[in-house]
Amino acid sequence: MKTSELRQKTKADLGQMLEDKQHSLAVLNFDLASGKVKNIKEIRSGKREIARLKTLIREQELKQELKS
Repeated sequence: MKTSELRQKTKADLGQMLEDKQHSLAVLNFDLASGKVKNIKEIRSGKREIARLKTLIREQELKQELKS
């Protein structure tokens, strides 16, 4: 999903997406340790997606603080 599309989502939606991504990354890491994962790029892209979501959540928090 593009960043511009993610910016239109609510903080609750982003938080739920973050939890889902963190869970899928944990599963990927477990599968990597057991030798099931062949595509390591999925782990890297998962980490980047988590970082992107955390950044967008923080942006929304800062916008909320400025409005207060």
